[in-house]
This record gives sequence, structure tokens and C-alpha cells, in this order.
Amino acid sequence: LSVIHRRRRSGIKTGPPVHDDLIDRDFTAAASNQKWLTDITEHPTDEGKLYLCAIKDLHSNRIVGYSMDGRMKASLAVAALDHAVSFRKPAGTVVHSDRGSQFRSRKFVSALHVYGLSGSMGRVGACGDNAAMESFFSLLQKNVLNRKRWETRAELRLAITTWIERTYHRKRRQRTLGRLTPIEFETINNAVTAA
Repeated sequence: LSVIHRRRRSGIKTGPPVHDDLIDRDFTAAASNQKWLTDITEHPTDEGKLYLCAIKDLHSNRIVGYSMDGRMKASLAVAALDHAVSFRKPAGTVVHSDRGSQFRSRKFVSALHVYGLSGSMGRVGACGDNAAMESFFSLLQKNVLNRKRWETRAELRLAITTWIERTYHRKRRQRTLGRLTPIEFETINNAVTAA
């Protein structure tokens, strides 16, 4: 028997931040559209990888925007932001990400500016700086991605969308939301705010 040691990856450099860290690991928000988290995950299919960029509202934990593509480019992050803005109509929202090139790109930074949103970035190699988003991706991995072998990107895309919209938003009760689903939590809070 012999032990195989995994070699550490070295030489991977992340560029400088284009925003300060405005979240500072405070993953709470008093109202909707105050703080959003975003990140990108990937999963293989027989056709190649599918990349998902999702945006999460920290008030209700709802996924307010997302996009999927076979390539991990800045347009993936911009499309998710476009989706979230068209759905929520935010003003002055802090959008927190890691230092990935998609979130440091001119396209993404310009989109934040056009929509009147504030960018925020965590430190290099500090996964805790975006822990609430990583938690969502971990649930997605366990409940969808690792359940079977995916033949096509279209098949996986449909499974991800169905799980987010049907299960995560409408059926999955969360302790941090008082055992409510994200949809229930937002509905109750919006009614209270309106009253």
C-alpha cells in the first residue's frame, strides 16, 4: 500500500479587488434588496460543463436572479444581474461577490453602475466571506447536481431551474426564516411593510 498525496495547486492568482468589502461577513439584512450575494458554480454533463451564476437576497434567502451557460464569461454574471434587476427593481443594493474575473470585468462593473448598485468583494481564498452563497450551492449540489449523471446541458438546466423555483423557494423551510420558505417569508414581510 502506498499513500497518494494530492499536489497543491499553485500559481493561481486572483486580480485585485475593484470594490471594498461592504458586507464584512454580516449575512443579515433588515429588508429586501439591501444586500445580495453572487457567485458561480459549475457541473459536468456529457456535453461539457454547465455554469450557473446565482444572486441571493440576504433578507429572505431567495434566489432573485440567475443565468446558465456553457462558458464562464462576464456575460454570465451580467445576465444574472439583469435577471435580478428586472425581477426586483432594486435601488442602492450592495452586490457582494468573490474576486472572480467575471465580477471584476468591465461589463459587470458597468452594469452595477448603470443600475445604481454598489459592488462589494471579499478577500482572496476566504470562502467565509461568501459563506451564505456557498451554503446555497452546497444544497444544490446535494439535491440536484450529484443525484445522477447528466447527459445534456438542457437537461441539467431544467433540473436546476425546477429545483430553485419549485423546491427551494416554495417548499424548503429554513430555520433562519422562522421555519418559513423564502416565498412565505417575503409575502408576510411585504404585507407587514404595506400595512
